Amino acid sequence: MPGGQATGDPFDPGRLASSSAPPPRQAPAPQSRAGRGRHAAGPRPRNQVPGPAAPEPDPAVEDSGQDAGDFDDAETAVKRPREKHFWREVLTIIAAAAVLTLVVKAYVVQVYKIPSASMENTLLVGDRILVNKLIYRFRGIDRGDIVVFSGQDSWGPDAPPPSSDPVLRLWDDVLSDIGLQSSQTYYIKRVIGLPGDRVACCTDGKVTVNGVPLTETSYLYPGDAPSFPFKTVTVPAGHLWVMGDHRGDSADSRYHTSDPGGGAIPVSEVVGRAFLIIWPPSQITDLPIPSTFNQAALHAGAAGAALAGVGTVGTTALSAVAAAPVAGVAVGTGVLSAPLLLLRRRRERRSAK
Repeated sequence: MPGGQATGDPFDPGRLASSSAPPPRQAPAPQSRAGRGRHAAGPRPRNQVPGPAAPEPDPAVEDSGQDAGDFDDAETAVKRPREKHFWREVLTIIAAAAVLTLVVKAYVVQVYKIPSASMENTLLVGDRILVNKLIYRFRGIDRGDIVVFSGQDSWGPDAPPPSSDPVLRLWDDVLSDIGLQSSQTYYIKRVIGLPGDRVACCTDGKVTVNGVPLTETSYLYPGDAPSFPFKTVTVPAGHLWVMGDHRGDSADSRYHTSDPGGGAIPVSEVVGRAFLIIWPPSQITDLPIPSTFNQAALHAGAAGAALAGVGTVGTTALSAVAAAPVAGVAVGTGVLSAPLLLLRRRRERRSAK
């Protein structure tokens, strides 16, 4: 048997030839890379530069279940109570200012308009004056004061009798007390004689009080004589002798000698003392007592000495009352309060944000 041909040889070339060859090695499949965040990213093409990662949704917004309109409604709901509170404060301030104005007008200071020429040139027709209603609670009336008084029970015309209806009568009294209504006639004159004084004209062409001549050129209407002659008049108790500064155009005590009081007017009907012209602006000035009424001889008697002492006290009291707020200041407070409240509201809103 030729060598190498034995069938039992472990090396069988035929077997080797007939055996199947091992499968060729294949390249591994590309593995997908896990993406960042919740979801895995897909396969990335070769040579592609990765972009920025997508932002994750905001859980606070995503899970709230509200949109922008809900927040606008909530903000509007907060603003409404603030606006109501603001207007409530403004109305309260205005109401308080109105009440204060009425109180001041009724008991402290009131504005009067000059209707006639009887006090020229001290007071002109159309002038607005402030009348101090409180001053005579601190001192008595002085000679030389310019006073506003009612013609009730003296010069007239007297006010009509009150209504028989108690409700209507009460309503009229309230309106009268706060100065919104009046059925009386008011006059304005200068005080020449006090209770008990002896007033006469003329000595050397001048009016005399208790025999003392008055030098009145500083306030009399230019060209006017102090008065026509009249006999000595003793001013009754509780009354005042008054005259206008325009003696040639003033129906004053001299012309009412047949009326109750003999021309003098009751002290109880005096409303107050005119102390300041406030309108027009060109006329703004105070109304002091002329120096001729400060003559010591006018206060020679016992009653005069007492009145002189009261007058000294009254100077201080008048300054204090004149410095008190008047109605215009009260109304101004109500008007100026609105911008201040608005500014405060804005600051509160900014601090709340």
